[in-house]
Amino acid sequence: MNTPTLIALLIIAALLAVFIALAIRQMLRGWLHRAQRQVELIGALPPLPDTVGSAIIPATKGLYVGSTIAPSWQDRIAVGDLGFRSKAVLTRYPEGIMLQRSGTGPIWIPEESITAIRTERGIAGKALTHDGILAIRWRLPSGTEIDTGFRGDDRRELANWTGGVE
Repeated sequence: MNTPTLIALLIIAALLAVFIALAIRQMLRGWLHRAQRQVELIGALPPLPDTVGSAIIPATKGLYVGSTIAPSWQDRIAVGDLGFRSKAVLTRYPEGIMLQRSGTGPIWIPEESITAIRTERGIAGKALTHDGILAIRWRLPSGTEIDTGFRGDDRRELANWTGGVE
């Protein structure tokens, strides 16, 4: 390879690296701006209860897909750690639903806040070819309705959550 060709390739590589760095920077800025816009809408999450009764629906292992502002299944919440996927365990108690996520704190969904539990094909940018995502619609203390998505490891267990109607 001659010197002019090598110099041209190095310039192209440098320009490509700068372009990629700028694209990543813009994506991060967009995520932070989304979080700033949503912070008042979301507010504080409900506190964890001191005690709960015995489980109505036993622990279901799976993946916390994320939460979105209802009714848009693609308007992912960026406030706090609600927008990040993680392994999770979902359990229903008489007082509400506990979503224990690995790597971050649990989410408590009080029973009186739940407005619907259904299966969907997609939520928070995660799309499937079948209704394999459990979407829990509930109202935050701020009054905002959100959908919380959970994909179970065994799709058949989702029938326990929807009352057997899928």
